[in-house]
Amino acid sequence: MLQDLWNNNRMVAMLLAILVVVVPFLVYYVIEAKRKHPKGLISAALSNMGERFGYYIMNAVLLLFLCSKFGISDDAAGWIYAVFYFLIYVLSLPGGMVADKLQNFKGTIMAGLIVMATGYIILSVPVFGGNPGAVPTWILVLTCFALLLIAAGNGLFKGNLQAIVGQMYDNYEAEAAKKGPEELAIAKSRRDSGFQIFYVFINIGGVIAPFVAPLLRSAMLKLDGFIYNADLPRLCHGFLSGTLKGDDMENLNTLAQSSIIDGGQVGDIATFCTSYLESFNTGVHYSFIASALAMLISFFIFVATRKALPNPIKKVKEATVSKEQVTADAKEIRQRMYALFAVLGVAVFFWFSFHQNGQSLSVFARDFCNTSSIAPEIWQCINPFFVIVLTPIIMMIFGALAHKGKEISTPRKIALGMFVAACAYLFLIAIAATNGYPSGEEFKSLPEAMKDSIKAGPWVLIVTYFFLTVAELFISPLGLSFVSKIAPTHLQGICQGLWLCATAIGNLFIALGVTMLNKFPHQWQCWAVFAAFCLISMCVMLGMVKWLEKVTK
Repeated sequence: MLQDLWNNNRMVAMLLAILVVVVPFLVYYVIEAKRKHPKGLISAALSNMGERFGYYIMNAVLLLFLCSKFGISDDAAGWIYAVFYFLIYVLSLPGGMVADKLQNFKGTIMAGLIVMATGYIILSVPVFGGNPGAVPTWILVLTCFALLLIAAGNGLFKGNLQAIVGQMYDNYEAEAAKKGPEELAIAKSRRDSGFQIFYVFINIGGVIAPFVAPLLRSAMLKLDGFIYNADLPRLCHGFLSGTLKGDDMENLNTLAQSSIIDGGQVGDIATFCTSYLESFNTGVHYSFIASALAMLISFFIFVATRKALPNPIKKVKEATVSKEQVTADAKEIRQRMYALFAVLGVAVFFWFSFHQNGQSLSVFARDFCNTSSIAPEIWQCINPFFVIVLTPIIMMIFGALAHKGKEISTPRKIALGMFVAACAYLFLIAIAATNGYPSGEEFKSLPEAMKDSIKAGPWVLIVTYFFLTVAELFISPLGLSFVSKIAPTHLQGICQGLWLCATAIGNLFIALGVTMLNKFPHQWQCWAVFAAFCLISMCVMLGMVKWLEKVTK
């Protein structure tokens, strides 16, 4: 019991320490936004922050929750996760089309928040069908339906709010143009940093969210007389289904005995497995209540501040336009769309590599890292923490270069980001090769003592997320800024939706990460695939830089 209490206190202490560091940065971003950016940026960012907080609660535990509740394999859970992630982003395209067609971005955004809240409410109900060790298929179908609602609501919300921020800067630059070319140049230079501030607020919710489900899960286990252990759900499902064999049976008995508070006796192992699974997963279900509340808070923030946000610019007919002008405009639009699709192609491979944080990196944290004191899901907070802390540093570096006349273009920043992402996986290759890590399946079958002796320290996750976060800051917010620059005025919502579709395509294949981690004979081979994709994408982007810079001028 003392160990369990200590572990919970360590999680709370970690959260408080992160908040102490994050709050001053939050104040800085608010002041920066008020001084140098258009009105409404903070309102839009706060609306997004609430929605992202609720989303990241679910996202941090989704893959591991699917395994622990339904007893399905990492691969099967990974593909459910991947399809869900695909739908979240691909549905932003029809969501953008709806807003563009109705010319009602704000109404579409509010509808999306309500739909998402409904999905989270369904997920929050701890239904097991009578036996937590053999959950009926219809409950898995219900869970997938709830995920579909969340994806559909996100499609109505995400891209359209980003389009509104893009319109905000269009209006801001139009006002600056009235004051002269110098003011216009200053206004244009602030678009990238504005999207970076908007992106930071997304990650403030992401810092806190990963703590919610593990803390509630540990509290629920403690109420029922258990101590948290990440390996037990898989072993319990294996025992109840009759598939447990070899060293796993001994591992189950050892871990079951050590998970009883105050050193009590396990008794009947089948009863223990059933009780442990129900307690373990009920705590996670209750965390989704926080996700539903976050959607509603975001809804009320948006409703209260929507007057500060711009309405979409309507397409109007020009009185008289020459044939030559029509041809020139059509050519420019084609060039812009070609450039957009070129960058989208590179973005696919970045998101395929980056979103391993909820896939192979989560499994790596659970199985190959020593996370006995801090639950594996919590380490996902490191990424948004680095986003908040590193963003002002990167903004200052870019600002200083621009001041010296050495501004780095957005396409070049994206290419650099791909190189930094490759560094994360090159680092993991070195760790896996040095420790001689086998495939995930082979590793799970080893005796507990042997596994513990070769597990990596949490510092490996911190270094990996550092590289991935720097890459993200070079690509994700700047990609949004690039889309807002290059998108034709009457296609803002659709173009933001296309950016999210590229993310969706990358997400559709992220489950391959878990498959490679578990199946490849040597773990380093899995990380080598991601490193190769990132380096190839970097080379392709560098080859297009001059053309992209010309189109975006």
